[in-house]
Amino acid sequence: MKTQRPGSGARILGIGAYRPRRIVGNDELEAPTGRSDDWIRRRTGIVERRFAEPGETVMDMAVEAARKALADAGVTPDGVDLVLLSSMSNLRQSPAGAPEVAHRLGTGSAALDLNAACAGFCYALGLADGLVRSGTAGHVLVIGSDKMSDLVDPYDTTAAFLFADGAGAMVVGPAADEGIGPVVWGSDGGQRHLIAHSATWRELRDAPELPWPTMKMQGTEVFRWAVGEIPTIAEQALKAAGVTAADLSAFVPHQANLRITNAMAGRLALPPHVAIARDITHAGNTSAASVPLAVDRLRETGAVPPGGLALLAGFGAGLSWAAQVVRLP
Repeated sequence: MKTQRPGSGARILGIGAYRPRRIVGNDELEAPTGRSDDWIRRRTGIVERRFAEPGETVMDMAVEAARKALADAGVTPDGVDLVLLSSMSNLRQSPAGAPEVAHRLGTGSAALDLNAACAGFCYALGLADGLVRSGTAGHVLVIGSDKMSDLVDPYDTTAAFLFADGAGAMVVGPAADEGIGPVVWGSDGGQRHLIAHSATWRELRDAPELPWPTMKMQGTEVFRWAVGEIPTIAEQALKAAGVTAADLSAFVPHQANLRITNAMAGRLALPPHVAIARDITHAGNTSAASVPLAVDRLRETGAVPPGGLALLAGFGAGLSWAAQVVRLP
């Protein structure tokens, strides 16, 4: 990638993941959703997903992933200057979840939540890169953690089989050269209705007979938008980093749907040597956690070499999107 002046770079130093123990196969969702195992596999590519335990929180999962990332990076909690928690599923409106995560890790660092839905991790990674390069922070702990099983109606015939739970984390720290390319990001609030909750908390307060608000998605429209727009954004991220698809070791898009991933990979005309993350098959759509979980799986299986370049692309509710090229640890 393009280099900056010595000492002004930032890079990913460590990666960690947390996958809940409970494995939920498609057969378990057939009765509530009316969708068969064969139908779910054909339409989404999902074979199974993980659900957190009822009492397990977004912060619980975040702490587990963060501990692994810190250990992988060789950074102690007292070396962390900022904890960025990307999540859309913390059920407590206040306080933010990041301070709790920081406290449980043993650091009194700055801490804040970020909600850009399924684009959230790439948003947070972009912020972490800028803070480290500017000298504002030495080490930033970036976490994506979502418990989507709390947000989705289990009887929803369009979304219940898609979403799942998990957490992934990365430690970003200083480097002599650039290890995180410029983030290409944006939003289109005019399409916010495509992925949105069925009601606001105020509406529920004023009309308690309403069903509990759950996240709804207009799947066909989202599919068309993602396949049509995200490859162009990914190409812009490659150009911004000064690399081509041939320089990549991996392509890691948000794990929304296997058909979306395959269509985007085709649009990008990726060379055969580029590993394509398809963690969706066994992890489901974990929103802000999906990109770091997918990166962790590629490393775990040996599909990418240490120091290889990966093109990350997040996209989802907002509508929001973000993409960047990163050098893996």
